Amino acid sequence: MIYARILLFLIGNIVFSLGISVTINMQHLGIHPWDVLNVGLFEKVGLTIGSWNVIFGILLITVSLILDRTYVKIGTLFNAILVGSFVDLYLWLDFLPKATHSWTDIIIIIIGIVIMGIGGGMYNAAGVGSGPRDGFMLSISDKTGMSIGKVRIVTETSILLIGLLIGGPVFVFTFIFTFIQSPIFQFVYLKFVNMLKRMEVKMNTEKSGAI
Repeated sequence: MIYARILLFLIGNIVFSLGISVTINMQHLGIHPWDVLNVGLFEKVGLTIGSWNVIFGILLITVSLILDRTYVKIGTLFNAILVGSFVDLYLWLDFLPKATHSWTDIIIIIIGIVIMGIGGGMYNAAGVGSGPRDGFMLSISDKTGMSIGKVRIVTETSILLIGLLIGGPVFVFTFIFTFIQSPIFQFVYLKFVNMLKRMEVKMNTEKSGAI
């Protein structure tokens, strides 16, 4: 069963990274706050977008370990490394749609956000570790007593402001990103969690029958 979870985790990260890369190519319409920061630093400082994703992931994991180790698993570290690496790979391969500054860009960025929601739901459902950002926000919520929603708003608003100050791409989709991604994430997450539960029940039943 653990192999099925690992496979789902890996596929989820690959799909999630693809979605990020699609939206980055349409960045003139606005991208996720964390990606605003990553792209801004890439343009101002250097390194790759994926490298900044890994750097911030490791920093957030370190803070989470100090605050509360509960939300940090081996998958949390692998998530930071895999997503950053695959984003760089997709952008380097240069096969994804490019911005045309027409109405088709809107369709493409929505597709990218949907892909992110699907991938995020998949790797979280695997249960081998949440992403560094989710673990960080859950740790902060536990320590401060603030709701997860409030922590997310404060964190992502702060990251967005920093990204904006250093010249990251902020526009309409930056502010509606979560409203598109979250319902898809939840739907896919629950589907795969239930699928894994059914698989475990079936395996346990077969083992019981064999005894």
